[in-house]
Amino acid sequence: MMQRLILFCLVLTNSFALRAQSCGLKVVNTLEGYRQKLAENPENELVEIIKIIPSVKLDIKYATKDNLIKQRVYKQARAFARKPVVEALQKIQAELNTQGLGLKIFDGYRPYAVTCLFYAAIRDTTFVAAPWRGSRHNRGCAIDLTLVDLKTGKTLPMPSGYDETTERSFHDYQGGTEEERKNRSILREAMTKNGFAIYKWEWWHYDFIGFERFDITDIPFEELSK
Repeated sequence: MMQRLILFCLVLTNSFALRAQSCGLKVVNTLEGYRQKLAENPENELVEIIKIIPSVKLDIKYATKDNLIKQRVYKQARAFARKPVVEALQKIQAELNTQGLGLKIFDGYRPYAVTCLFYAAIRDTTFVAAPWRGSRHNRGCAIDLTLVDLKTGKTLPMPSGYDETTERSFHDYQGGTEEERKNRSILREAMTKNGFAIYKWEWWHYDFIGFERFDITDIPFEELSK
């Protein structure tokens, strides 16, 4: 099943890349192209988050089957983001640490082909990006994350689980417990005052303000290490 989905996605990726280009979007899909962008502006670097913020926790769901499509789509459990995004997260982590809290990251930069794969699997544009528009994740400017208690190491409860496709995931959802809503608000305040905007359908998803200046990219994690 997964192999058939991947083959289908390869066809869709080419189709959606053409549609993205017709919408004025560029897809950087070679190391040469990425390095050229990096030479033009150091902020284009896709930085491995844990190398700059070693205290951050990682729970890279798409390197497992515990995710939206129940299939492993990353070969490596790693998280990257553009340089200014990581610098903002570093500041947020320091601020949260004073409250006894820290960040746990589910996903950061997401290669464009993975966005095509998600769309092929569920055909939804609320909980996954439309491939012809591209994702903020594809630009290295979106972060999926939550909070952890530094003392216990446990993840703080939120109104829904990660990647849950129900109204409980919405930022304005008023159900759940008071503690869950409070934790959601703590995360939201920390993120929005440090350069991120909410995605109203997902409490865990934040977009870096100014993402438009970065190109959609389609380079696997293992290629970025070369």
